[in-house]
Amino acid sequence: MRLLLVEDSERLQRSLSTGLRSAGYAVDVTGNGPEGLWYAQTHDYDVIILDLMLPGMDGLSVMAQLRREGKQTHILILTAKDTTEDRVRGLRSGADDYLVKPFSFDELLARIEALGRRKVGEKNPRIGLGELVLDTAAKTVSQNGQAIPLAPREYNVLEYLVLHRGRVIPRQEIEEHIYESNVEPMSNVVDSAVCSLRKKLELRGAAPIIQTRRGMGYILSAPTP
Repeated sequence: MRLLLVEDSERLQRSLSTGLRSAGYAVDVTGNGPEGLWYAQTHDYDVIILDLMLPGMDGLSVMAQLRREGKQTHILILTAKDTTEDRVRGLRSGADDYLVKPFSFDELLARIEALGRRKVGEKNPRIGLGELVLDTAAKTVSQNGQAIPLAPREYNVLEYLVLHRGRVIPRQEIEEHIYESNVEPMSNVVDSAVCSLRKKLELRGAAPIIQTRRGMGYILSAPTP
C-alpha cells in the first residue's frame, strides 16, 4: 500500500516513515498543509495519515477540501488533540479514524491495515487463494500451513493483486501503490518482482495464480472460497 504522511514534526516524520517503510509500505512525506493537499490531489493513496496542527493550512481544512473534491481516500487523523469534541469534529469532518498522540506504533499499523482492507471491502486479514493463504496482518503467505518466504517487494505485489483480485491491474498502478515516488518510468521493477514471486510460489508446488495480460497488466487467477 502507498501512504501519505502529513506531519510537521521532523522527528516524528523520520521515525514514522522509517517504521512504515520497514513494515513494507511506500510512503510520501510532507510537513505542511498546502503541500499535503497537493500530494493528496495528484496521487492515489491507500491511506492518508494527517496531523491537524500544520503550517500553512490546518489538517481539517486539508481534509475538507479533499472531501469537497470527491476524494474518498481513507484518512487517519494523528493528533495531540484528545477531547471528545475534537474526535467528534474530526470524524464528522470526513476522517475514517482518529488516533491521539502519544500512541503505540503497533496500533498505528493495525489501524492502517484495517483501513486498507476496508478500502477494498475485505474484513478478514486471512485470505484464501485456493491452496494458499495470505495473511495481511502478519504479512505472510503459506501453503497447507507451511510458510513461503517472500521478500517484502514480492509480498507487497502479491498482496496488492490479492486485494484487487478479479480485475486486470496495470503495471503503472502497481508501481504507484507499491513503490516510492522515485521509481523511473518504464522501469521493470514490477516485472522482476512478479517473475521472482511466481518462481518462489511454484517452487513450493503452488498452482500458477498470476496471469499476464500482454499490454494490459496482471490479474490474479486463483479461486477463492
